[in-house]
Amino acid sequence: MDLLPVAAAGVAAALCAVVVRQRAPEIALALALAACVVLLWHTLPLLETIRDVLDELADLAQVSPQLLRPMLQTVGLALVTKLASALCKDAGEGSLAAFVEVAGSAAAVLVALPLLRMVLQLMLGLL
Repeated sequence: MDLLPVAAAGVAAALCAVVVRQRAPEIALALALAACVVLLWHTLPLLETIRDVLDELADLAQVSPQLLRPMLQTVGLALVTKLASALCKDAGEGSLAAFVEVAGSAAAVLVALPLLRMVLQLMLGLL
């Protein structure tokens, strides 16, 4: 995947949002959100490729896919949290952005708990 078109589209959307924000801040926020969705849509093939490579590596190492799933979910949660927080900050809602970050952190811990359980069971099995 060539990152240059995605980066160029992001910069162009940001410049458009800056110009629009002077006259209609709410439309600028909607423009930024739409640009984020479009850029994410064009980035999904890259994320799918990463997932496929990780699945292949797990097969080679004979590691259960259940061990990789929490890691991938945590990365996904981090990306969504970062995007939502940045949009909240752009809207001038710093406290809401902070809450989104806290909620994202809590969700990441929740997703990682099964992995922690597996590690503890492995450690107890070794004792």
